[in-house]
Amino acid sequence: MYDLNEDTITDAVLARFAETPDGRLKMLVQSLVRHLHGFVRETEPTFEEWQVAVDFLTRTGQTCSDVRQEFILLSDVLGVSMLVDAINHRQPAGATETTVLGPFHVVGAPQSAHGADISAGLPGERLLVEGTVLSASGDPVSGAVVEVWSADQDGFYDVQRTDLDGPALRATFHTDRAGRFTSGPSCRLTTPSRMTARWVFYWPLRPAIHTGPRTCIS
Repeated sequence: MYDLNEDTITDAVLARFAETPDGRLKMLVQSLVRHLHGFVRETEPTFEEWQVAVDFLTRTGQTCSDVRQEFILLSDVLGVSMLVDAINHRQPAGATETTVLGPFHVVGAPQSAHGADISAGLPGERLLVEGTVLSASGDPVSGAVVEVWSADQDGFYDVQRTDLDGPALRATFHTDRAGRFTSGPSCRLTTPSRMTARWVFYWPLRPAIHTGPRTCIS
């Protein structure tokens, strides 16, 4: 029987998980306990402050639904999503860094020909994006899958609009023999109209890659 106090509570909790049959789960939970207890010891929150934290997490969970995942957004805000992504997609020197897909990525975006207009006729300034995918040594990568998705002039994606019958402002391209792709007009510019953005990516990359300025291509 432990005489629990601020000096012994951590060991007591760790002992509760000592017989966890899954070794990886045991390591994760015990590490979480150590770091969480370390955070509390460092910051020494009051009861009122801890209640605010618990209430925040409660409201975060209550906001989640089958189409909305607030804990993912919280993970993004805290930078954890990018850290997990970077750890799981370590790249060799010279390769383009990976990034998270974001909440508005949709699997199965329509295949489009190079230069195709993906604006679906929605109003807004237009941006032509040209890109090239090269190996880390500079050789063109043929057949690389490039997914692009953009918002309309008001900052909304197709999945946020109830007036659309299908995908808009998103497409899938495959690079040609020279490793090039061209995404035709898409909306939402914060730069002068009819601007052309040119980007070069260095392989290896994940199958879905971000393909332009954060202001216009997600």
